[in-house]
Amino acid sequence: MKRRLLSVGAALLAVAASVLVFVKPADAAVGLHVDGRHIVEANGQPFVMRGVNHPHVWYTGETDSFADVKALGANTVRVVLGSGKRWGPSTDVADVISLCKQNRLICVLEVHDTTGYGEEGAAASLDEAVDYWISQKSALVGQENHVVINIGNEPIGNVNAGQWTAATTAAITKMRANGFEHLLMVDGPNWGQDWQYVMRDNAQAILDADSRRNTVLSIHMYAVFNTATAITDYLDRFEDNGWPLVIGEFGWRFNANEVDHETILAESQARGLGYLGWSWSGNTDPILDMATSFDPARLTTWGERIFNGANGIRATAREATIFGGGPSPTATATPTASPTAQPTPTPQPTPTDPPTPTPTSGSRSCTAAYRIVGQWPGGFQGEIRITAGNAAISGWTVTWALASGQAVNQAWNATVTTSGSAVAARNVSYNGSLGPGADTVVGFLGSWSGTNPVPPLTCTAT
Repeated sequence: MKRRLLSVGAALLAVAASVLVFVKPADAAVGLHVDGRHIVEANGQPFVMRGVNHPHVWYTGETDSFADVKALGANTVRVVLGSGKRWGPSTDVADVISLCKQNRLICVLEVHDTTGYGEEGAAASLDEAVDYWISQKSALVGQENHVVINIGNEPIGNVNAGQWTAATTAAITKMRANGFEHLLMVDGPNWGQDWQYVMRDNAQAILDADSRRNTVLSIHMYAVFNTATAITDYLDRFEDNGWPLVIGEFGWRFNANEVDHETILAESQARGLGYLGWSWSGNTDPILDMATSFDPARLTTWGERIFNGANGIRATAREATIFGGGPSPTATATPTASPTAQPTPTPQPTPTDPPTPTPTSGSRSCTAAYRIVGQWPGGFQGEIRITAGNAAISGWTVTWALASGQAVNQAWNATVTTSGSAVAARNVSYNGSLGPGADTVVGFLGSWSGTNPVPPLTCTAT
């Protein structure tokens, strides 16, 4: 989970990292595995994680969440489990895996009890986390195509972060000695944020400790990574050395000092890095919830952004081929404009007018539906969902009229122009072509005064 750091100061100065390059040996593990700096499936197809974290151990009854995040486009879910030291114990691992498989999701399973070890007195050690995995081995063996084992969440705090290297090496060695063939994921120290660069500077030693050469490193990005420079500098070091990396947790910029989620999304897509946003719902800090009260119909600003925005889950996720999905994406998607921090809205699902198909040449048509995602005094976030008719389309344009006092200030996933009260949103390069019945979502930030009505829309397809 997120841990704000009160001061990082001079500790954020970069330290030279190893220049050795990780190379997968010929005897790489079965199932999901590392190939160079990327994750691939057993058949060699690249797999890029696009998903969210689900706080399962605290909300074991919220099993519909697996289907809900899948319906929103995710291909992976990172599931919070407990070893019994602080939470749990989670003895329903087989059921969790079954839910993932039923919903065609790759399952990243993590022990959360290790969070902040060395600084958090109640935390479990990585060695204790491995003991938990050993106790659950019968549910895990044979699931290597579907399951990634994240040994322990944020396993070291800010006190003596250097102990992370030996503890992580020992945990990996113990996992392999006990017969686990799975892709292993290891989080960095400093509550996952690695601001002292212990993981970065010892990455090669960790990768070399795995006899199966099948470990991926995981960085958690919150307030330490609040600038594009901080993010790209960190990612560059891993890419330059060929080290496998995923962004196992990150939040969004709800104020100026928080994580630069726009850069994380864009850089992940450009580099082929997996990402898993924190988190679906149930946070004690509810601004990090993507869905209010676990309701997929009540996405928050953060939920709308990560699922439906540019470089987000819906636009870039590809289902694992083990479930019949296509190849992973390689092209990048660049928004026309990106949303910036705004006052935190209270999500307000708003009824929309039924979309009306507008016939175009031949049988090509589309519909558009408008929704106010969140609203605050003087501002709001909206979305428009465009859906193709019974035939494929190669482009679309949605038009509507602004009410008095309304304005569109920024938009993503579309080129938006205004002339007086008339607004036109046109597809961009990556979302104009839609198969029969397929859809795409445009997001925007607007302002209002007086009233903020939902307008009728016209959708024109080409």
